Order: sequence, then structure tokens, then C-alpha cells
Amino acid sequence: MKGDYYCYLAEVAAGDDKKGIVDQSQQAYQDAFEISKKEMQPKHPIRLGLALNFSVFYYEILNSPEKACSLPKTAFDELIAELDTLSEESYKHSTLIMQLLSDNLTLWTLDTQGDEAEAGEGGEN
Repeated sequence: MKGDYYCYLAEVAAGDDKKGIVDQSQQAYQDAFEISKKEMQPKHPIRLGLALNFSVFYYEILNSPEKACSLPKTAFDELIAELDTLSEESYKHSTLIMQLLSDNLTLWTLDTQGDEAEAGEGGEN
């Protein structure tokens, strides 16, 4: 939640304040993500939700689509290995968050490919 809080602040911050807020958000997300990897299974909805929010932070705030896309890919790979161990309730929660991760991954991949195509076209003129 601390990472989310600072992320929201970073969306509206300007100037010198923004860098400090972005750094605090990234550190909070990173700390929480490391804890979640140690303490929670990949299928845990909180861990998946954290991966979702952290990936949005990378994409929207840090403008780092590569890093933003790597988090959902890793979450998918780790979850796929455990799908057969999910209870029905966990399956519902986990797959809902995974769908959001998948939607973002698809959107960001298309957006990145579009940017690369535009850059290639611009270089040909």
C-alpha cells in the first residue's frame, strides 16, 4: 500500500519533489515484492496484486515497458507451475488478477511494438 500511495503522489508531483517520491514508491514496491516472494506462494492474490501494481508503476511512472512486462511474465510462469494446486476460491481470485496482468501485458506489448514501428518509419524519411 505504501508503494501505491507514493505512486499516486508521483502522478501529480512536479519538479524536484517528483524524483524523491518516485524513489520512495519504487523502494516500497521493491521491499514489498521481496517480502512477498519469500513469504507467499506465487498463486497468492496479494502477491499477484502487488505484481500488477508494481508493473503499472514501471510502465506509467518510470516509463519502463520492458521491466513492466517482465513482472507479469514472471508471475505467469510461476503461477502456471502451481495451477493444479489451487482451490476453487483461490483459482477465482488468482485468475482474475492474472487476467488483469495479461490485459496490461498485451496492451503494453502492442504499444511498444507501435512505438518501434513509428521510430523505424521516422528513420526512413
